[in-house]
Amino acid sequence: MASSTIFKLLCIGLMGSVLLAPPQGEAAVSCSSVYSSLYPCLGYVMGSAPLQQGCCNGVKSIYDAARTPSDRQSVCSCLKSLASSGGGNINFNNAQSLPKQCGVNLPYQITPTIDCSKVY
Repeated sequence: MASSTIFKLLCIGLMGSVLLAPPQGEAAVSCSSVYSSLYPCLGYVMGSAPLQQGCCNGVKSIYDAARTPSDRQSVCSCLKSLASSGGGNINFNNAQSLPKQCGVNLPYQITPTIDCSKVY
């Protein structure tokens, strides 16, 4: 009986993951890749360290990976989530200056309130 219940739960979980997975051809940039690329920026964005080259390398790699509007909207959503979850720990002046300081033209500001559906 218990193994039957576990099997049913596994099937439901598998179906849910298939239904929630993005269709092929949609955004290839995941939040986990955005977060790991921006990890070297953490000290700078929190105002506790100077800007490092590793941070700019991460910013540039995300910019290069976001080739389609769907990719850019995904990256925007990831950045919005980071900005929202950081609360009072984020120095938004530093966060918003990152793209320019790293030589990247980001057509939107990183804020917790950005409408990512308008990013193309």
